[in-house]
Amino acid sequence: MTLCTPNRTTNRPRSQRPHSPPRGSGRFRIAGADLSASVTVFLIALPLSLGIALATGAPLQAGLVAAAVGGIVGGRLGGSPLQVSGPAAGLTVVTAELIQRYGWRTTCAITVLAGLAQLALAALRVARSALAVSPAIVHGMLAGIGVAIALAQLHIVLGGTPQSSAVDNVLGLPAQLAEGHLGALSVSALTVAVLLLWPRIPGRAGAAARKIPAALAAVAAATALAAFAPLSVPRVDLESWRSHALPGLPEGPVLGLLAAVLTITLVTSVQSLLSAVAVDKLVAVRADHGHGVPRSRLDRELAGQGAANIVSGALGGLPVAGVAVRSVANVSAGAVSRHATMLHGLWVVLAALLLVPVLDLIPLPALAALVMVVGVQMVSITHIRTVTRHREVLVYAVTLSGTVVIGVLEGVALGVAVAVAVALHRLTRTRITHEELAGRHLVRARGQLTFLAVPRLSRTLHHLPPGGHVVVELDGSFMDHAAYESLTEWQASYVRHGGTVEMTGPAGGRIAEPATEAHTCCRPWTPWRNHHCGTHPPAGGTQRTTGHQLASGIGKFQRNTAPLVREELARLAREGQRPSQLFLTCADSRLVTSMITSSGPGDLFTVRNVGNLVPLPGAESGDDSVAAAIEYAVDVLQVESITVCGHSGCGAMQALLSAGPDAPQTPLRRWLRHGLPSLERMASRHQAQARISGRLPADAVEQLCLTNVVQQLEHLRAYEPVARRIAEGTLQLHGMYFHVGEAQAYLLAESDDVPRYDDVFDRVPPSSLERAGA
Repeated sequence: MTLCTPNRTTNRPRSQRPHSPPRGSGRFRIAGADLSASVTVFLIALPLSLGIALATGAPLQAGLVAAAVGGIVGGRLGGSPLQVSGPAAGLTVVTAELIQRYGWRTTCAITVLAGLAQLALAALRVARSALAVSPAIVHGMLAGIGVAIALAQLHIVLGGTPQSSAVDNVLGLPAQLAEGHLGALSVSALTVAVLLLWPRIPGRAGAAARKIPAALAAVAAATALAAFAPLSVPRVDLESWRSHALPGLPEGPVLGLLAAVLTITLVTSVQSLLSAVAVDKLVAVRADHGHGVPRSRLDRELAGQGAANIVSGALGGLPVAGVAVRSVANVSAGAVSRHATMLHGLWVVLAALLLVPVLDLIPLPALAALVMVVGVQMVSITHIRTVTRHREVLVYAVTLSGTVVIGVLEGVALGVAVAVAVALHRLTRTRITHEELAGRHLVRARGQLTFLAVPRLSRTLHHLPPGGHVVVELDGSFMDHAAYESLTEWQASYVRHGGTVEMTGPAGGRIAEPATEAHTCCRPWTPWRNHHCGTHPPAGGTQRTTGHQLASGIGKFQRNTAPLVREELARLAREGQRPSQLFLTCADSRLVTSMITSSGPGDLFTVRNVGNLVPLPGAESGDDSVAAAIEYAVDVLQVESITVCGHSGCGAMQALLSAGPDAPQTPLRRWLRHGLPSLERMASRHQAQARISGRLPADAVEQLCLTNVVQQLEHLRAYEPVARRIAEGTLQLHGMYFHVGEAQAYLLAESDDVPRYDDVFDRVPPSSLERAGA
């Protein structure tokens, strides 16, 4: 990631830094962008909430309750600041079935129990696991729900009443078409037309019109038509809040209720988490790149959804989930904090209390048409193309069909079963061919080499004539132990009988031979510069690294390491970086940060420079790279700790000690001036001399290396973001010293858990590395 520093010619006050929260008295403030975004989301949420309540057969107030609770409770407690929660179209079919089977009051109780289940899952920190579900299953489930919604609402659009299942709705459609109601059909047609054409109005008039959400414009047009034309259509009828139904004790078979709770939990959780991930992507590509907007914390988001479902169910509202349509509108409107989501919930509350006479004018067919269009849009052509490209269309189709015909939970179970079967089929599908080209035998193994493919592989290899030259091309990313042993045993036998064998990858690149007694030099952290498995390095080990060796090392990474880390790196590419620690250390080639801290990709935000120096604020003339990295890590990445790591035999410290006053001002000398305060600290009689594990440093260089770590920690405290976070108790500073020759880490000791160091570096035993934060 490229860190951009602000131009020095801007008019920003010197005390204000980019990505820093505005200074002030700490009073509650609402940004203008949040206020305008909340109004936009409210105008979309109001008709959709009523339409979804109508589609489920629940009291219409239940949709408003869910929208308000999703905005206020979900917005306040959730882990995705810009995600908007409320009644979701993806829950329509599930909720409608529960209401028909158990009644409204029991459905509210099920919603409360589902919220408690979400809190339990959040406590177990399993939110990331929900994202492991195949996208084909998720998209198939949502598409199936969309089809069921559209079929049910089509009956209301035509002036009738939907049936209890999608199959019955399809069978009853011809009779409903024959009995079409002119008033309902007119209102619905106008609603659909406005919904589809509103975003396509050209010119300045279109730009002005698009400031009003299409859903609101469509419902308003339909309401006007029903009010001024002589049409007889049913309208919204909000009952008095005094007669609003609240949850009762669950009544019904225990297994049925458990299945209902599981279904609500599954659908709301997966939809909310996927929506949160999508919101992060939308924020990242926004014009402001999401500066100041933290990334979603999925476990907290799951807990927030659970709390919202508990409150919504307890107040007689629909189940709550993160909603993509409203969330996209919130991000596009420029929202910068969770205040926009919470304000939208407040506007829903005010509308439910003060605008009841206006809401009662809305015709029900208009709401049905609105939800029907939403249901049709849930069958995404983009998703179908994606699953087709990845050869998962069968999983998608089975999940969609199962959701429509049987039910959501059953459809997902079928999708999972088919996905597992497809994966096993791909794992066992290995094609082995043999052909003779230019006097050599080419054996290709395409697919994964497992024990199931060993008989075919062994039969092909043993049919090769002895004494020939054989090239075995392995075109797959996995080989189990049985296939490996079979291949290596045949290779050894074939070579003993005078033949030659060459192993290659799919691109023809040669694969290293299996490790043998002669190749025991291949160990973790083998010196890369003198690493010559299978060959003999020059005497004295003085050979220089060449471009060929660099390419060879990259090739070994692609072949051996990349398959192991590809899934984790793909996750980090999707979700972005969220390191917990800023690690500032020296550029010395002997310091391998991932090795000495046992960390992996995404764990450390690392800054390396000559001498692990932290210039005082404003001291980096013409180069703000270290200051920019500190500011970015503290204010944007929200790291929890900063570690300054020095090391033994530091060349920068040796240069500081040996430099004379008349030394020429080279770029290196100009940079090392930031280490002069460390020299002064070491020479001062008023500062405690740094000690290492109860002993004095071995020499002046080690003394300066230790003192430099302590001094750079003091420089860190001079940075305003660092000082502020330390005062808030959300940031810790650590000093570390690594003795290269001993391969031993030392941590700067703290006194009585207060941010004051006594300049003693304590040896870290192997069992304490993780506890110490290494």
